[in-house]
Amino acid sequence: MTEEEQQLAKEASRLFSGRVEFLLSAPQLKFIPDPDFPEVAFCGRSNVGKSSLINALTGRKSIARTSVTPGRTQELNFFEVGDPTQFRIVDMPGYGFAKAPLKIVEKWRKLVRTFLRGRVPLRRTMVLIDSRHGLKDSDREMMTMLDEAAVGYRLVLTKADKIKASELEKVAADVLAEGRKHQAAYPHVHVTSAEKGMGLEELRAAILFDVRQ
Repeated sequence: MTEEEQQLAKEASRLFSGRVEFLLSAPQLKFIPDPDFPEVAFCGRSNVGKSSLINALTGRKSIARTSVTPGRTQELNFFEVGDPTQFRIVDMPGYGFAKAPLKIVEKWRKLVRTFLRGRVPLRRTMVLIDSRHGLKDSDREMMTMLDEAAVGYRLVLTKADKIKASELEKVAADVLAEGRKHQAAYPHVHVTSAEKGMGLEELRAAILFDVRQ
């Protein structure tokens, strides 16, 4: 890390260890908060470990809901970070769920697509990918949606502690190679583990960098 990156990481660590509060859940766009602060959204397949990662980043056990039932997050959930508020985290509905009724899936998809296309303060989206499985078609669909909405995004591997180092290296390389084919993808892959704390410092710094752009 350069001196500037180290300073950013320290600031990010202080910020995430301070005030982080749930603001509201929005099942429809009419319920979303006013665009007063920069936002960073988290999205990923159901059961990718999205809530666990948000909890780990903020040093909380249950700021974001976790569930053994995929697809529990059915709304856009907003969290405020900082005192006073510096930015918001948006926990988006999981995708790629096989058991949800088609009407509900389409409702979630429409909510997410419309939000992405029209949310002015959205600085970056984190696309979470399970290290054990790599990119799936549902991830590629989301990446294409973000490309079309001109929303910049970072690719974040989760559950990196669940596979061998050699396999992890290959998955990261494959995801990076595919990400480079997408115009809105940031040319870097973050490797994280909510359980072991791997990659969290770097991701916090990246989020703070993004919201200040």
